[in-house]
Amino acid sequence: MSEKQKKILIIDDDSRNIFALQLTLKARNYEFKSCLTASEGLDALKQDGDIGLVLLDMMMAEMDGYETIEIIRSTEAFRHVPVIAVTANAMTGDREKCMEAGANGYISKPIDVDRLLNMIEKWL
Repeated sequence: MSEKQKKILIIDDDSRNIFALQLTLKARNYEFKSCLTASEGLDALKQDGDIGLVLLDMMMAEMDGYETIEIIRSTEAFRHVPVIAVTANAMTGDREKCMEAGANGYISKPIDVDRLLNMIEKWL
């Protein structure tokens, strides 16, 4: 890991998922920030220039991941921040739908930790 590692932003409306992801990231010495709503996550992106990657839950109540990705991709300041779509409701075509929406990667729950860490390394 470089001496100035970019932070990972976790946006998920389930605190149990956030907790599990935080444990995984903390064990690998990643810096991270977490938000329970898409709005909070978008605010965090605006306020923190050190965010290098977003782990985004696709099924949230207030604003879903597709709408969140659309906002991220349409905002010049963070349009190029990689987004990994995370979903519990993996159905046929979901991966393609997420990638078409602008995600850089896709992983379903329960999360394969090795696969997730490989994606994070690829995009950071």
